[in-house]
Amino acid sequence: MSDGPRVILGVDPGIARLGYGVIRVEGNALKHLEYGCVETPAHTEMPDRLRMLYEELTELVDQFPITDVAMESLFHARNVTTAVSVGQARGVAMLATVRRGTAYAEYTPTTVKQTVTGYGRATKRQIQEMVRLLLSLPHLPTPDDAADALAVALCHSRNLAIRSLVDQAIARA
Repeated sequence: MSDGPRVILGVDPGIARLGYGVIRVEGNALKHLEYGCVETPAHTEMPDRLRMLYEELTELVDQFPITDVAMESLFHARNVTTAVSVGQARGVAMLATVRRGTAYAEYTPTTVKQTVTGYGRATKRQIQEMVRLLLSLPHLPTPDDAADALAVALCHSRNLAIRSLVDQAIARA
């Protein structure tokens, strides 16, 4: 990783409920700063729902010195309508969070599970428990969307650490 601490915003995109988690990484030290969900009412017009996501994420980015944004990729969806709405939510989340040179990365759900729990088919409960342990949280993070967002941020922190080790090895070669 680069010199100094990294503040990573993990995002689990969705139109009804978008999970977010903010962690600080300095060396091997991990600390959670914030997590939760942005929820939009079901019978609200799509432009208004997207505006709500944008405004809340923009406020979150203004609150923390975000250096990296990591988002769960759209791997599959139950139907086309769901895929389109989640895709729109992802686009708005990118627009709201990636500015001023913020690094961006995407991870599949399987990669996140594998990286955080060591098992690519981990259950929601297993993910919550590992997130709780890794971040020394007193309770399981809830709801699932927020726990997933923290897991995405943790996955990114591990990816940064591995890339740093590779860069160091290349520099020595």
